[in-house]
Amino acid sequence: MTLVKLSDGDVTEVNEKKIDWEAVNARKGYLFAKRCMDFIGALCGLIILSPLFLIIALIIKYEDPNGTVLFKQIRVGKDGKEFHMYKFRSMVADAEEKLKDLLQYNEVNGAMFKMKEDPRITKIGKFIRKTSLDELPQLINVLKGEMSLVGPRPPLPREVKEYTAYDKQRLLVIPGCTGLWQVSGRNNLGFKEMVQLDLQYIKKRSILFDIIIIFKTVKEVFCSKEAY
Repeated sequence: MTLVKLSDGDVTEVNEKKIDWEAVNARKGYLFAKRCMDFIGALCGLIILSPLFLIIALIIKYEDPNGTVLFKQIRVGKDGKEFHMYKFRSMVADAEEKLKDLLQYNEVNGAMFKMKEDPRITKIGKFIRKTSLDELPQLINVLKGEMSLVGPRPPLPREVKEYTAYDKQRLLVIPGCTGLWQVSGRNNLGFKEMVQLDLQYIKKRSILFDIIIIFKTVKEVFCSKEAY
């Protein structure tokens, strides 16, 4: 298991305010309640949505019989601990190999890759990405305790290598399936704005705040045209 080094002195940067990480992790009551909500929510979600899982899996397999249904990718979680994050596959099987040829077309600044007309995305992939249905298998990660329903999105190891000390504060908490960034503009925001929103969430998070973000996420899924 790989860890990204995070020391106390590693999260201080000129002109940027450091988060009190001891205070963040000292709220035992909130952390216990959050874990209970995550476990119950993920378990209920997996049971209730199992027919939808099957339908999506069959469509993905029909479009590309040789590819896998689930896409497993290494992400960086709390305290720099790496884990495998699950998604429904929305790209061609060799998407990672083709990425190096597309990096020059990155449409956002910072340690993140986004491209509206990504040629690697399949037909069914466009739909499940737009509706965020590709993210549903992450309920498995939530059940395992690797992710939370709400929190900063888990970055890729190559992205973390480009992080400043300020950016690494995103890794102080368990990453989430959705977060403040996703309901505040999502793909219209750059990397810097994403980090600021994630740190704002970390400072203000509460069960009520988490519930509000979850409801806003549901609204975004059904009403937003921004996802890609």
